[in-house]
Amino acid sequence: MNSAFISIGSNIGERLLHLKDAVRALHTYNEVSVLSVSSVYETAPVGYTDQDDFLNIVIEIRTSLDAYKLLAVCQEIEHELGRVRTVRWGPRIVDLDILLYNNDNIKAENLIIPHPRMYERAFVLIPLLEIAPEIVHPVTERFYSEEAAVRGRGVLLKQKVNGVEDFIQ
Repeated sequence: MNSAFISIGSNIGERLLHLKDAVRALHTYNEVSVLSVSSVYETAPVGYTDQDDFLNIVIEIRTSLDAYKLLAVCQEIEHELGRVRTVRWGPRIVDLDILLYNNDNIKAENLIIPHPRMYERAFVLIPLLEIAPEIVHPVTERFYSEEAAVRGRGVLLKQKVNGVEDFIQ
């Protein structure tokens, strides 16, 4: 069985509902179990800033899927929930990014793990560290809690989450 952490964000429409729909879709997928869900955080957009704020969470899963099949499932869920890719880092109904997959170091054309920019994104690290405070980079073995982005401002706690089942109700 494999372990992975996935970041989920939304900044269009019913943002919280989109996060819940994405977690529910993963949790009900036969080969995926969602083990934990971080609190919901609100952040300003990064990169393309002329858009609404995001809600972000990180989830921990167990799966029998390999990393590439998990990516395909994440992209299928994005598509089913209505994501349309138009502007890089632009507004989105939902975005699922695989942050970590076991302790693997993958560099392929369509998949890079660990996620190449996660160490500089407070909206990823803060929810990740909430559910996995001792997690380290699989190659450098550096604690993610030591990254400068963790001390960044602009990540606001929007809603505490009390477990997977509570979140997806």
